[in-house]
Amino acid sequence: MRSDILSHRRELSATDLDIAARTVLAALLAGLRLPAGSTVAAYSPVATEPGGKLTRALSGAGHRVLLPVVLPDLDLDWAEYTGKQHLTAKGLSEPDGPTLGTDAVAQVDALVVPALAVDTDGVRLGKGGGCYDRALTRVGPGVPVVALLHDGEWPRMVPREPHDRPVTAVVTPSGGYVNLGTRTRPRSS
Repeated sequence: MRSDILSHRRELSATDLDIAARTVLAALLAGLRLPAGSTVAAYSPVATEPGGKLTRALSGAGHRVLLPVVLPDLDLDWAEYTGKQHLTAKGLSEPDGPTLGTDAVAQVDALVVPALAVDTDGVRLGKGGGCYDRALTRVGPGVPVVALLHDGEWPRMVPREPHDRPVTAVVTPSGGYVNLGTRTRPRSS
């Protein structure tokens, strides 16, 4: 399933990726409805991941943005995003500033996570390292956990493991922001 989704993403044109990124980011910001100054843990999308300039959009909306720093055991530490010039490329873009510890994610107002697919119950298919499943155990109750997806990646049947931690919302280009608590069905394409 992972290889099929990644293959499909590689077939998207630069124009399609740009349009999807802008649509997803607008829907994310509108759906989160967070006041300026809120702290959002996110990630810096790479290659064909949805969201494009996610960190810049969140930062531009006045939010404090935390980005993951992958530890040797594949757990996630967090560091503050202070601009594109302060990102290092280690497979993914990580802030070069001081880290805040693995528990920093427990204090966020929202968490935006990468995903390859999500089912109707919020179970997400990631890239297989379990990094985000570990981090999600630290997120406080009621904190929105949002997966950014391309069209056709939600809803999907995904394998469920005991360690999986569900997301509470998804954002797709054609479906917008969908709170999974409402069990809203996506629009047909």
